[in-house]
Amino acid sequence: MTSRSVSRHLVPAAATTALVCLLGACGNGSDGKDGKAPASLKIAGVTVEKNAELHASLPDAVKKAGTVRVATDVPYAPFEMFVKEGGSELTGLDYDLGRALGARLGVTFTFTPQKFDGIVPAIQAGKFDAAMSAITDNKERQQVVDFVDYSQSGSGILVAHGNPQKIGTLDDLCGRKVAVQAATNQLKLLKAHQKECGGKQIEIQTFPKDSDAQLALRSGKVDADVLTKPAAGWTAKTADAGRAFDLVEDPEAPGGYNASPNGIAISKKLPQLTDAVQKALQTLIDDGTVKKIYAKYGVASIALKSATKNAAVD
Repeated sequence: MTSRSVSRHLVPAAATTALVCLLGACGNGSDGKDGKAPASLKIAGVTVEKNAELHASLPDAVKKAGTVRVATDVPYAPFEMFVKEGGSELTGLDYDLGRALGARLGVTFTFTPQKFDGIVPAIQAGKFDAAMSAITDNKERQQVVDFVDYSQSGSGILVAHGNPQKIGTLDDLCGRKVAVQAATNQLKLLKAHQKECGGKQIEIQTFPKDSDAQLALRSGKVDADVLTKPAAGWTAKTADAGRAFDLVEDPEAPGGYNASPNGIAISKKLPQLTDAVQKALQTLIDDGTVKKIYAKYGVASIALKSATKNAAVD
């Protein structure tokens, strides 16, 4: 299951690519003035400070510019969103993580909305240095960009608040009514799992949109809704201020079922940047910053324990 190459149709289409959101102009005065990166930055309750050694390892062009040009496809909750519909101010997991990486590296990550299918070609053309947009790391994309992997995304299970049916794993869906959006990897997952259910088949109910599936769960017509785990976590955290749904956490599938790595895509022309981002990300993992950013968006469990490079094997 991929988080952007297959399931991105679950979210409204991206806003115009003409919008540009600079970190220093996105409503957070602590991000620095006049385009200069701050000495430190508070993100998700954590103060992130510049590492001089990592800054020195950046490519000369990036150090001179003081920025890393980042493409992102907005909206795709919880990774990238607009603070207000129709506005240009950004928020989201990728945005906050980018700010943290920039602060650690002593530069500013400048985010520009870009349609998803145009992101990799734009990096190849030199319009961007990198992209943060819940992009699935795979072998095909590794031919043209490098990835620093930061999360894993698979399918998750959303249940009513309090989990009245005590659903804890995919096996617990056997013999139950389960909602899912039509034509998704989540539907394929449920159908494939039927053979594990014996005589207690999953009663699969498909819906045109996941919002319809959530409505069925709210009304008690189904016992669970299967969708991407990041979307499930964000929905559980935000719907009715966290009082409508719960996210099922299966310890055997922390990133979700059939999870694949998401990576920061970086131009192959900038290997020094890839190395610097990978090392900076590892420091943010080690000091707990990454977990706190992910927890802010209800998806702490999808964070990777180590910053890998081009980890996908298919």
